[in-house]
Amino acid sequence: MNWKQLLNANRPRPSSMGPDHREQFERDYDRAIFSTPVKRLQDKAQVFPLEPHDAVRTRLTHSMEVSAVARGLAISVGKWLLDEKHIESGMERQIEAIASTCGLIHDLGNPPFGHAGEDAIREWFKKRGAPTLREELNGDEQRVQDLLQFEGNAQTLRLVSKLQILADFNGLNLTYGTLSAACKYVAESHKANKDHHDHARTKPGFFSSENDLIQKIREQTGTGDARNPITFLVEAADDIVYYVADIEDGIKKGIITWKEVEDTLVEEGKSDTNGTVQKVLARKEKILKTGRDEVPSNLSDDVHGSAFRTAYISILLPDAAATFQKYYDNIMEGSYHGELVGDGECKAYVKTLKRIGRSRIYCTHSTLKLELMGRVIIQDLLDLFWEGAETLTTDGKVHTKNFAGRAGALISPNYRQVFCNFASADGGCNDRFHRYLLVTDQVCGMTDTFAQRLHAELKNG
Repeated sequence: MNWKQLLNANRPRPSSMGPDHREQFERDYDRAIFSTPVKRLQDKAQVFPLEPHDAVRTRLTHSMEVSAVARGLAISVGKWLLDEKHIESGMERQIEAIASTCGLIHDLGNPPFGHAGEDAIREWFKKRGAPTLREELNGDEQRVQDLLQFEGNAQTLRLVSKLQILADFNGLNLTYGTLSAACKYVAESHKANKDHHDHARTKPGFFSSENDLIQKIREQTGTGDARNPITFLVEAADDIVYYVADIEDGIKKGIITWKEVEDTLVEEGKSDTNGTVQKVLARKEKILKTGRDEVPSNLSDDVHGSAFRTAYISILLPDAAATFQKYYDNIMEGSYHGELVGDGECKAYVKTLKRIGRSRIYCTHSTLKLELMGRVIIQDLLDLFWEGAETLTTDGKVHTKNFAGRAGALISPNYRQVFCNFASADGGCNDRFHRYLLVTDQVCGMTDTFAQRLHAELKNG
């Protein structure tokens, strides 16, 4: 791979806008930030569905934080690339813009109720049965697995490239450089393997409906079927943010105290040969002293949690940048199959944070009950919308003389328009697959509150 080709500023449809003060990749960020899917993230769960505490992160605040950290990481790496003469002057600004945009949009395809929502969609298709789906989809194994292994990352690509209708069916019409870096996983659904040695192939990266687009992206950017180098930076930013942010939110909600977090870190840090725990805690203490000799004794757990998050990011970000530099040649050859955070010097410390999250944050009774409720909501709505999608005509007209037609009329006009266009373009081949995509498009486009309210309305409260 080479940076001139990776930073491909062309778009699937040539832009009608003339040149201005922005790089094309900075325009991508602006298109994303003003888009409806990004706005919806303010009412989608990061960890805690339907969270009443307004200081706890939603999917929007999480995405904004990932965008900020990805930009900072790209600035650091871009400076190194320029110093080492791997890129020309000006390219570092383009890398920064792409990383920032991909951080912002990386979770757009997630359904309501977070990862539990993805599980609910997969379960709904599994209940229909693989043999039934194979019969319905004419034995097309990729399309069968697209449904059985439904993946929010693949839905993100579909959303930004098709579903956000402006003047045509190119979605936000982002540059090939940004679209390439947004592809966190690279395998087709029927070739993905959770035990694969290449992390980028452990989950499906795109649906078969985007096969042609993926081929075009790879040709335009020269990545082949390997990850774009900027993807590693965005993934690292996501990992850095959510490992510590989820703990900070747990402290805000009173699920865990700062003392409990600190005690766990100190105990497990005894085996940390790199001394990362000591570095982070020392940095946290320095932040809280703010020129004083001692940390005030009356600070709340919230304040300790925020200082901890700041210290943590300040240690993990340069570690991820150093790991990128260490594996740079392999990354550019497409032969690096790991994760920057997982292969860095701080990896043992990161594993400790992950264990805290799994054992103390994600498994609270209130969260588990909300996730179970979310499963019921999502699967009931899928049943309803499938009744409408199964009989929807491809002429775009809605007929409400029967209940199926009334259900179809509730589906977003935008998504119905996309269905009609691409089902017709497919020549009627695998028409049922496009209908299944229509119902997942509809449900994934909902916010947590909208899905809950609609379900209550249709189920008599």
